[in-house]
Amino acid sequence: MKKYPIYSIEQFNCNSVNSDLYVNTFKNHLINHSFVEKPHRHNFYLLVLFTNGSGIHEVDFDRFEIGPGSAFVLQPGQIHHWILSEDIEGFIVFYSAEMYNLYFGNKTIEEYPFYFSIQNSPEIVLDNQEIKSVLPYFESLMAETQTLKIFQRDKIMNLLDIIHIELARKYNEIHVHETHTYNVKIKNLEQLLEQKYKEEKSAAFYASELNITLKHLNRICKDILKKTTTEVIVNRVILEAKRMLLDKNWTVNEIAFVLGYDDYSYFSRLFKKHSGMTPTEFRFFKN
Repeated sequence: MKKYPIYSIEQFNCNSVNSDLYVNTFKNHLINHSFVEKPHRHNFYLLVLFTNGSGIHEVDFDRFEIGPGSAFVLQPGQIHHWILSEDIEGFIVFYSAEMYNLYFGNKTIEEYPFYFSIQNSPEIVLDNQEIKSVLPYFESLMAETQTLKIFQRDKIMNLLDIIHIELARKYNEIHVHETHTYNVKIKNLEQLLEQKYKEEKSAAFYASELNITLKHLNRICKDILKKTTTEVIVNRVILEAKRMLLDKNWTVNEIAFVLGYDDYSYFSRLFKKHSGMTPTEFRFFKN
């Protein structure tokens, strides 16, 4: 059994047939699901707004402080866990891409700026006025899930969409992105990278597969992600290495081989260059 499980929405909707949506207050969420304070992954999207309390949220090995107004938007597959104060409160929402995309049809969940790239920050911090503005939508969303009125699904989906719009506006104030065309190329790069990063490490390969020059791909990565294409590739490999190192069932040699490195020494040097410690040191530190 893997040390860090991958949860589905069904595991949180214990008394419901609903497999694509979960809405709860954060305090009630912890009462029945305290296991989420341990590192884990999801196969769905996660949205949370904290309205009280404090703590730490670690997402794919980046640490964020939690306070009133802290909002987080997580994509499927990311490892995360919380360290929370006893007075923590807020709202938490799980939803599937299929549910969102099928309902709206003409747009997808991936079009929101914080979902353009897995390398985008999952954190959005709202000030007091912004909290007051968005809080009624969360409260209405929570209330609507507890009713059986007509057009319930429509209201839930539109409230969820409004919340995303409000968060996207705030996100764009902090993170300025380039043209939509560039964002599409980044998304295409990441989809290809997910399929090929274990065997293909060449930036030229990805440029060729995307039918653009390497120079243009580097320009796109620099403009959107502030990294070269090679750095994007290596960062994805190192992220997966870190995820695998959390599972003691894998030896470091096995991890290097699975990620496409026959030379363990080279893999170890590469890992240390990008993380500041060797794979063995990282495993010891995180466990």
